[in-house]
Amino acid sequence: MVASAFAVEYVRAFQGQYHRTDARKGRFKYGLQRRVLRDDNGDRLMLSACCKHFTAYDLEKWGQFTRYNFNAVVTDQDMADTYQAPFRSCILQGNASCLMCSYNSVNGIPACTNHDLLQKVRTDWNFRGYITSDCDAVATIYEDQKYTKTPEDAVAAALRAGTDINCGTYMSRHMKSAIDQGKVLEEDIDRALLNLFSVQLRLGLFDGEPESNPFRKLGPQDVCTSEHRKLALEAARQGIVLLKNEQKFLPLDKRIISSLAIIGPLANSTNLGGGYTGVPCNPTSILEGLKEYVNNIYHAAGCQDVPCNSSADFAEAVSVAKQAEYVVIVVGLDLSQETEDHDRYSLLLPGHQKELVIAVAAVSRKPLILVLTGGGPIDVSFAVGDPRIGSILWIGYPGESGGTALSEIIFGHYNPGGRLTMTWYPESFTSVPMSDMNMRADPSRNYPGRTYRFYTGDRIYGFGYGLSYTSFTYKLLSAPRKLSLKESINARRRRNMLYQRDNALDYIYVDEVSNCSSLSFHVQISVTNNGDIHGSEVVLLFSKASKNFKGSPKQQLIGFERVHLLSYETAETSFLVDPCEHLSFADVHGNKILPIGDHILISENIEHIVSVDI
Repeated sequence: MVASAFAVEYVRAFQGQYHRTDARKGRFKYGLQRRVLRDDNGDRLMLSACCKHFTAYDLEKWGQFTRYNFNAVVTDQDMADTYQAPFRSCILQGNASCLMCSYNSVNGIPACTNHDLLQKVRTDWNFRGYITSDCDAVATIYEDQKYTKTPEDAVAAALRAGTDINCGTYMSRHMKSAIDQGKVLEEDIDRALLNLFSVQLRLGLFDGEPESNPFRKLGPQDVCTSEHRKLALEAARQGIVLLKNEQKFLPLDKRIISSLAIIGPLANSTNLGGGYTGVPCNPTSILEGLKEYVNNIYHAAGCQDVPCNSSADFAEAVSVAKQAEYVVIVVGLDLSQETEDHDRYSLLLPGHQKELVIAVAAVSRKPLILVLTGGGPIDVSFAVGDPRIGSILWIGYPGESGGTALSEIIFGHYNPGGRLTMTWYPESFTSVPMSDMNMRADPSRNYPGRTYRFYTGDRIYGFGYGLSYTSFTYKLLSAPRKLSLKESINARRRRNMLYQRDNALDYIYVDEVSNCSSLSFHVQISVTNNGDIHGSEVVLLFSKASKNFKGSPKQQLIGFERVHLLSYETAETSFLVDPCEHLSFADVHGNKILPIGDHILISENIEHIVSVDI
């Protein structure tokens, strides 16, 4: 659901079809209660946004596997409710105008030649756009996957399957000979051109002068506006997650701090963006951000770079730490550790980074403030229970305003409210082959599963975890106790179900419920800020079936909302729950099923049972 939320918001923003906000408090909601907005020009697009990489693309370069030759073996069950789900949202809710097929094969068929996969998006999801290959993915069909006997067969197979254009030169180099050999028909090319030109028309590329299309007036001068820079700062603030804060060590009070040391290979870096990052407007390093609060600052890198393959610079870092009253140490990941075409092999801190943290903690006068960068989980179990480390903050890749946002949080000018978007696994999880695409746990082969929905092993921090400088209490205001599907199932089918029920009917197929959205119900929750610090709380609503069905999720997120609260303020939020969407999951055949019986709705300290009956 989180991946779907990101996809929908990115696509609608890129294409000029804007997201829903509550202007009164700047709230953002995600769930089926979102309104679908269209701009005044109907199908007019600002940009064409592409959902990628379709599909089951989860491996870059690991062992003998590369993204170019990997065959993702995926069950129908996992395909339906994990790998395809974000693409479905990207197209149905985001109205994406482009889809990019991936390098890898899926169950033995290269994604860009998989007719069933590529046509499903048009027939089942009403996709109106063009399908492009990943760059040189048509070439890999022949050269890496060895799926066809000739280059002409590769371009023909991709075109017939539904790949309209090729990012790269393979189609332009081999298409004419494929036509001459009778492997490509004119009607195949016409169909591809129709899909491509339809989107170009929506972009206004044939409308003449720019005055007729306001989007064409946009340029570099529209990037670094004050509005956009404020947005970059707010995004960085909201994304930072407070993972540990022993005895309320943070926030620091700048009025009583005599000196501060900032240590780490990224402490003075302004390159705090991830992959595919644009040119920042006026990037601020963490060191520069902290200088706004403390005059007496010491700095040492400790490691020459993020890989930290040498401890030669530890002495300077230890010396600096001894001089300062408080110490902030910044370690973690950058694009030398995780990037396109490069997977991580370990979940530990790179190189000697852990040793650097321990060495500095041993001499620091006060507990350390440990700051972690990077886009994935890190096993920092050594720091979780160490009293010499007072606070842990994960900043991800915070971008141009990351240094400012982190400093505001450390000194209490902003109350952190971010939540982890992934499970943080221990290093032992690296024994799970990256080539294993199964989501569900399999005890028979000691396989723990993946993601918070199915993972059964130990964790460093759980999905959705995050602390605040204040505390919040939740109260359930309203939610139904029972839900009857009786009127939404035709009489004959209902009689059969009642007969089956004597023989323990446990579920029904979602496609047997007509107009399921009419059965949607609201869950209303109040949230109270119990402290004297203003803050925001991300309210998460989960569901799970009370019975343990084979392959059913342990729990699954069905809605979230960030609520901004003044000190001691109470606010209400509401989630719209569609039972066929939010209380269901895929069976082994990939069919969505809705369990009959009790479902548990979970939010913080709230558990509420809704009984589904026929």
